[in-house]
Amino acid sequence: MYWMSRYFERADNIARAIDATHSLMLSRVEAAAGERWYHALTAMGLQLEAANPDPQNALRRLAADPTLRTSMISCLAAARENASQVREEISSEMWEQLNRLYHQAVALSAEVADDESVVRLVTAVREGSYAFAGVSETTMTHGEGWRFVQLGKYTERACAVSVLLDAYFGAHTQADDLDWIALLASCGAFDSYTKVFTAELQPDRVAELLLVYPEFPYSVRYSVERMYVSLKAITAQGASRPRAQIGRIIGRLRSSLAFATVSELRAGDLHAFLNGVLDQCRAIHAAVHDAYIDYPIEIAFES
Repeated sequence: MYWMSRYFERADNIARAIDATHSLMLSRVEAAAGERWYHALTAMGLQLEAANPDPQNALRRLAADPTLRTSMISCLAAARENASQVREEISSEMWEQLNRLYHQAVALSAEVADDESVVRLVTAVREGSYAFAGVSETTMTHGEGWRFVQLGKYTERACAVSVLLDAYFGAHTQADDLDWIALLASCGAFDSYTKVFTAELQPDRVAELLLVYPEFPYSVRYSVERMYVSLKAITAQGASRPRAQIGRIIGRLRSSLAFATVSELRAGDLHAFLNGVLDQCRAIHAAVHDAYIDYPIEIAFES
């Protein structure tokens, strides 16, 4: 359930990023097909695809190439494969929605030949992800399995948004309003930004919303708080050693985000801070994996 949720969130992240990047490609601004394309893909950790001389071809591969491990269709297939192994633990509605979305996406990906067909595929995945989130929320019991679903979702989201922020706020970039719009759109955050702040795009405010704002579902801080809630419930009945280790890591991460200010981070080393968030998310993942997924049999008998 943890990996099902991580892969599904990853597919959704890619769908939103492709949608935002495609809008940039339609711009007539000179940098739109060059630097902006490169930044958008490197923001997703896809440096090799960013080096592709044909942006349209790279976009099609990222959306629909089943041989590309990081493509949207591959992540969706991995989510379905993991879900198939826990069908007795998730609700039948969850499985039906995910299975239906997968087959719809496979059919659309087979027809991908131009930008319009990519948009149809991305739209189907984005709409399907909203449906899957709603079905999961309302049809699955909110017990231990649900906590692993939430943990996977928000761990993936915290990592993805941190990578995006690092790419767009890197010292080597010269971002403008189009870049900030793309970044916000990649996180489904443009409307929320205009409501929380104003329509005027200011880098510090963009960073505040996506990094430390406590009430926005796609901020890193919000994601970490949801990770904490899930981990607290998961570890409540577990062995003391992994519980203490996981508690220390998530506690440090929560504190660093709760007391951070964007002005101080940007004046200092934002890159190092974001990499620290990623490192701590990886440490939490490793600790959870060792304690609950790939543990020695002896741990199962610990009190």
